[in-house]
Amino acid sequence: MAEAFYRRKLVEYIKRNLKKGYPIETLKIALINQNYSRPTIEEAIIEATKELAIEAPVLKEKPKIEHQIIFDESSIEKKSFFKKLFSFFKKN
Repeated sequence: MAEAFYRRKLVEYIKRNLKKGYPIETLKIALINQNYSRPTIEEAIIEATKELAIEAPVLKEKPKIEHQIIFDESSIEKKSFFKKLFSFFKKN
């Protein structure tokens, strides 16, 4: 019974810190340094990610992507390499 209580607290700790933006690897290292066993940590991480996946909102519709053309490429004059080179030397 006490083991289930500690595992539940561990799962809540992991969920809370994942929501804050901490990476899983950082949480693993911190928990290992606090003398939690690796299998216990792995089980708690699996359980926490499952619970977070259930809590995540489901997108019902695809987001609309809007775009706007900033400039028209046909209005840009494209010069060959040699024309650019000769115009550079003509300026100087």
